[in-house]
Amino acid sequence: MNESISRTEKMVKEVFRDDSTGHDWFHTERVRNVAVQLAEMEGGNAFVCEMAALLHDVADEKFNENEEAGINRVKEWLLDLHIEEELIREIMNCISTVSYKGGNNKAPTSLEGKIVQDADRLDAIGAIGVARCFMYAGATKGKMHDPEMKPRESMTKEEYRKKEGTAINHFYEKLLKLKKLMNTSSGKKLADERHEYMNTFLEQFFQEWEGKR
Repeated sequence: MNESISRTEKMVKEVFRDDSTGHDWFHTERVRNVAVQLAEMEGGNAFVCEMAALLHDVADEKFNENEEAGINRVKEWLLDLHIEEELIREIMNCISTVSYKGGNNKAPTSLEGKIVQDADRLDAIGAIGVARCFMYAGATKGKMHDPEMKPRESMTKEEYRKKEGTAINHFYEKLLKLKKLMNTSSGKKLADERHEYMNTFLEQFFQEWEGKR
């Protein structure tokens, strides 16, 4: 198992070596570390959580031709590592439910899936989440803020994937919703402080935008 983790870590570092969207190796590493921490707190399978966390963005359709291609890419990697079939099913099950997809993705069915989803979502909020939000907007030529553009109330998966909207609207379209969507008790506790930080940031942002601070 240690060899599988080591080889996977090396591969993921290479895949995201030049990423500038906030989905770089350091994002994966943070998600992995939190997933392992949550697995210990919640009693999940640490190996399944760690492997799924390491591979969750390798499978993401944003970095592949399509969703199916991403899933097949990861499954083939796990088969090459000669991991037990049952463990592969559990890892793939986690990966299939990690992504937000505009709120349209299916909910995790296993404890490990809930843990990995929580770990990924925790990295989307708080100070790191704020930084990643603006990093992604810059990388995709999005706007920081436009008062004339209102947050979208709901989106299809296709609408969510389109590079439209602004960094500030993304808080209201996704980031501020994540606290209530945490699955585990440990994840909910970690989300509380990060959520409040985002509220404080937005209050300061709008005050400065309007020249009041």
